[in-house]
Amino acid sequence: MKLSLRNPVRIFLLLPLFVFVLVTVLQPTNTWAKKKEVYDIIYLLTNDLERVLDYKEELASVFDEEIQKKMKIVGRGDEYALIYDGNDSARTVSRTLIEHGSLLNLAGFDEPYATKEQNFHLLYNVSYGMGRNIDPLKKKYDRLYQTFGAKVKQGLFIEKTNYGNYKLIYRLRGEKRATTLVARKHSKLLRSMKIVASLAKENNHPTVYGESSLINDRTVQKAVVENTSSKPPRLSPRKDVGASKKEQHKKISKLITKSADYASFEQSIEDYINQLRRKGKIGKDESTGWVVYDLENDKAIIDINADQAFQAASMIKPFVALAFFHQVKQGKFKYGPKSRGKLVASIQRSNNAATNWVMRQVGGPAKCEAILKKNYPHIFKKTEIKEFIPAGGRTYLNSAAPSDYVRFLRSLWNKELPYGKELRRLMALPGRDRLYDGTPIPKGTLVYNKTGSTAHLCGDMGILVPKTKGGGSFPYVLVGIIENSSRAPNYGSWMKSRSNVIREVSTLVYKQLKLDHQLR
Repeated sequence: MKLSLRNPVRIFLLLPLFVFVLVTVLQPTNTWAKKKEVYDIIYLLTNDLERVLDYKEELASVFDEEIQKKMKIVGRGDEYALIYDGNDSARTVSRTLIEHGSLLNLAGFDEPYATKEQNFHLLYNVSYGMGRNIDPLKKKYDRLYQTFGAKVKQGLFIEKTNYGNYKLIYRLRGEKRATTLVARKHSKLLRSMKIVASLAKENNHPTVYGESSLINDRTVQKAVVENTSSKPPRLSPRKDVGASKKEQHKKISKLITKSADYASFEQSIEDYINQLRRKGKIGKDESTGWVVYDLENDKAIIDINADQAFQAASMIKPFVALAFFHQVKQGKFKYGPKSRGKLVASIQRSNNAATNWVMRQVGGPAKCEAILKKNYPHIFKKTEIKEFIPAGGRTYLNSAAPSDYVRFLRSLWNKELPYGKELRRLMALPGRDRLYDGTPIPKGTLVYNKTGSTAHLCGDMGILVPKTKGGGSFPYVLVGIIENSSRAPNYGSWMKSRSNVIREVSTLVYKQLKLDHQLR
C-alpha cells in the first residue's frame, strides 16, 4: 500500500494502526514468548444484535470469502461484537489490521481495532441434522416449518459447512445454556417424528435455504398444479394474454402513473420524509426515491422521484444477471455449476468479485448496458452500467432510476424475462433485507429483493407477496433509496438509521395495503 503526503487525511485515519504496530512489534522477544497472547479484530461492538447482523451483510461488499469465513458474531453480557477471529499474534494482527483498515476506510466504513482475546462467548444454534445431500434436509425443513410457530419458522435455515455438508438449524444465536434448553424442548416436541435437536456453534456458514426459498418453491409448485387444471392460477405471476409485444411495451412505459385513489397516502409518505428531515434523521443534502407498485391491479400507488437517477450500488446486480441470462438464451454460453455459483454469490451474498466475473462473461459493463437497452428498452430507460465494481465496493458510477427497478420487477413477476424462474429463485435466497426483516410484516411473506449499500447510498428494491385473509396473495413492488451527496462521516450509524427509515416506510406501506386489501 502506497501512502503519500499528498493525502494527509488518509494518513491521519491510518495513524492509530501504525501506532499499534510500533507498540506491539517493538516489544522484547522474551515478552512474546512468555505471554503468547493472541489478538482479534473488532469491526463493531454494540448491544444491538440487528445492527451487527446488518453490518456483517454490508462487509460482504468489502472482503473476500476467505476473510468472511473468519468473521464471527460473538456475545458478552448484553453486548454483541462482529470480529475477525484470526487468533493472531500481535505481530501478525498488526499487518491484518492495516490491510482491513485500509479497505474499510476506502469504502467508507468505520475503522476497526485490534484487541487481546476478551471474555466474549460463542453463540449457539439448534441443529436438526446434517448430511451430504440437501434434498432430505429440505423435506425435513418442510415438516419442521409446519410444526413450529412463526418465530422459529423465520429462523430455520439450511447452511453449507466448510466441508461440503448441509446442516438444518434454528438460528437462535443464543448463549450456550439457554440454547441447550431450547434444543431439549424441541427434541421432546419432535420425538414422534424421530428428529433429535442438538447444540451447534454459530460458525458463519453460508445459508443456502430458508423461509423465502421454501415459500418460493411452494408458489412455483402451486402454479404448476393450477396451470394444469381448469382454474386460473392464484399465486403465479399474472401475464397479459393476447396483447402484442408492442402494446405491452407501450403499457409498461407508462407504468409510473399515480392512482388518484392513493394521492393522499403518497402525500402522507412525503410528509413523513419531510418530518424526518426536520428532525435531522435525513440530511438536507440527501435525496430519496420511493415507489410502490400494485402488481395485482397493475398500477402505481406511490411515486416520489421515480424517474430520478440514483447510484445503483449492488442493486445493479440483478440487471447484470439478466444480461447474462439473455446471452445464455441466445446460446452464447451455458448456465452451469460455475456460473450458477457465481450468480448465487453475486445476488445472495452481494459478492463483488463474482459480479465482475459475470460482467466479464457478458463482455464488460458497457456490453451489459447495451444488451439491456437494445433488448429491453421498455424497462431500462435511465440505467447506466459504467464500471466493474472496484475493490472494496466503492461503486459510484453505475446508476438507475426507481422506475427502472419497478419495470424490471414487474416483468420478472409476469414471467417476461429469460430464466425468470431462476432469477426469482436467486432473489428469494435467504439474506438480510430492509423491506421485511425488522418490520412487523407477517412472517411467511415471500420476498424477492436486492439491497444496495455504499458510503453514499442505502437502498432496497423488491417484490413482497403477503397473504390475504381469504387465502390468496397480494404482490406489490417497493423501492426505497436514500442517497447522500457526500460520504457519510460515521458509516455504521448512518447506514443503520437509513436502513431503519426504509423499514419504517415499508411498514407504513404494508399497513395501508392491509386495510385496502384485507391482508393478514
